[in-house]
Amino acid sequence: MIQTDIKQLSTKDLVERIRDEKGALSKLKLNHSVSPIENPAKITYSRKTIARLLTELRSRELAEAKK
Repeated sequence: MIQTDIKQLSTKDLVERIRDEKGALSKLKLNHSVSPIENPAKITYSRKTIARLLTELRSRELAEAKK
């Protein structure tokens, strides 16, 4: 997910997406610990996506606080 797509999401959608991505990341980690997954870079991509989502959520919180 790229930053322009993230900025278009509503705050409610951001929170839902963060929850979904965290669940997917935990499943990826579990599957990778049991048997190596085909592409371990998916774990890194998922972590970065979560960070992007959290960053956008935090910037919105700060923008609201300034108003």
